[in-house]
Formats: sequence, structure tokens, C-alpha cells
Amino acid sequence: MDAEEDSFVRLPCPDASQNDGQESLEQLRQEIDRFKDDFFVAQEKNNKLRQEKQVLKSKLEESERALQSDPMMMLSALPEKKMMFKGLVANKEDMNKLTLTPWIQYPLPGGSALITFEKAEVAQRIIEMKEHVVKLSCGEKLEEPDQCRMRVQAAPVEILLPSALEIRLTQSSRSILVSDLPRLGIPEETLLDKLELFFSKTKNGGSEVESREFWGDSGQMVLTFTRDGVAEPLIERGHIQVLIERGKYKVKISPCMIGSIINVQLSPGSAQLQPSCCSKTVLLSGIPDVLDEESMRDTLEIHFQKASRGGGEVDALAYVPAGQTGLAVFVEDTG
Repeated sequence: MDAEEDSFVRLPCPDASQNDGQESLEQLRQEIDRFKDDFFVAQEKNNKLRQEKQVLKSKLEESERALQSDPMMMLSALPEKKMMFKGLVANKEDMNKLTLTPWIQYPLPGGSALITFEKAEVAQRIIEMKEHVVKLSCGEKLEEPDQCRMRVQAAPVEILLPSALEIRLTQSSRSILVSDLPRLGIPEETLLDKLELFFSKTKNGGSEVESREFWGDSGQMVLTFTRDGVAEPLIERGHIQVLIERGKYKVKISPCMIGSIINVQLSPGSAQLQPSCCSKTVLLSGIPDVLDEESMRDTLEIHFQKASRGGGEVDALAYVPAGQTGLAVFVEDTG
């Protein structure tokens, strides 16, 4: 019996092997399905990235076309700034930088004055008092004291500003900006004549000059030629030595930029400009025409600088007599 059993080959159970094969096949199908899902997700992400890349490429091409057609387009936000009337304007900014300096023109009617105090609390005190009785310096005694006094009204000064400006800058094809001018102690017109003479000669790279002028009090001047093609080579040189009164002086040549406002943005949700209050400046109105301009200015300053009358140290004062009109210029209060 043992010999008979040894003559047979024992095989695995058919049912067990079939079950194992089915389980292996099912696992393989699940793996394939999982890889398919991962593949479709990756493909979807890839398609989305391609679309985003195409959108960014289109925007970049559009920006490059806009830059080529108008390279000096810019949007400059104007934050709220404290303003103060100083009686004069000085621009000493470096002209190599693009800066926006507030330059607000404020109309003054006749019989009014603007007075700026050194301290804001003095101005607020004057405004709160509203009406002020000012003693006139008539130089003689009158029988009726009321005849040598005047009543003026005090009010705050508010300037309207936009929230943002869109400015287009273009380079002039015929003008140059000349800076680093020598200080020779000669009149401005004489210096202009000598510079015009120098730049009008072709051997110096110039041509006939159409106009010349100093640019405010910045110590720079603008030269405009009568024809195109002269300014650009001078600008490329950057610097040039000019001969003035037997001396050679190195001046800087820069492009002359012309700016124009093409859009004004107002405060969000508002149809009006944004008001900015001048904390140190007071508007005086109702001033009668009883003294000459200089005497009235002195009278107002004397009255409002006295602490016993609610005043304080006066920093600047501008007065417009009755029957006339004036224009005050406000700049940023950097103090």
C-alpha cells in the first residue's frame, strides 16, 4: 500500500489555486484603474497649466505692444498729504528721479488773507473763535474808537485732491534739459544768452535755438531747437563742456519730458474730490479796504501773533486787497 501511494504525484487543490488567481487578477485590475485615475488627473492638471501659460503669454505680448506704442505710460497713486501755505515754492528735487510734488493753486478773492502759523493748535484756536476784532494802525486818534477797528471772519482751508492721477510722459523731440549749470555770479539772462550762443553752433553739435528758459528755480534750463534730429545726439553724449567767458564748464544733457494728465481717479464710492485740510493755515475774510496793502499785512500779522488774542508765531501771510484777486500756491508740509 505504501508503494502504491508513492507511485502517485500529489497536485495542489484545484479550488485553492483558482481563488488565488482570481484575487491576483482583481488586484491587478484595481492597480490599473488607480493608475488610470492618476493619469487622467495629471493630464487635466497639465492641460490647465497649458491654458494658464497661454493666457500669461497673451498678456505679456499685449503689455509689450502697449509698452512699444507708449513706453512712458504710468499710474501714480497720490496718498493724502498734509498741506501748508509757505508763501513761496522751491523745487530742489533730483531731476533724475520722477517725483510728483503737490503744487495746488488756491484762488483768493479780494478782501481776504491766508495766514499760516508755526503751530497747528494756534490755527485751530483762531478758527474756533470765528470772528476777530482787529485794531487798525491808523497813526492818529479818532473820536469814535469803533472807526479804528475791523471785524474779520476766520475759516479753515480745505484743498480738494484726486485719489490718483494717470499721467502720460512723452519725450520732446526738439528740446533738451541742461543741468549742473555753472554759478558765475552773472544775471540769468546773460547766462541764457551765452548758453544759447554755444548750442546754436553746429560745431558744438547744436543748431538754431527756438526758445530757452530756466525751469523754475531748479537751477536747470530747457533749450528747444527749431528742427528735429539735434536733441537726440546731444542727449546720447550725456555731458558736454561749454565755453563761457574763457572758462570751460561741464554741464549735463538730459531728455526733456512733457507730462499730461489723461485720467483723474476719485475716491472709491465718491463722485467728489478728496478734501485735504491745511492744519496750520487760516482763511481770513471780510477785510475792508481801509489801509494800504503793506500796512494791512503788518496789522494782521501783529494782531494774530499775540497770544493774548489767541494767536501765535506767524510763518507766512498773504493778503489780497478788496477789488483784486490773488492765487496762492500750496506745497506739501514736510515739517
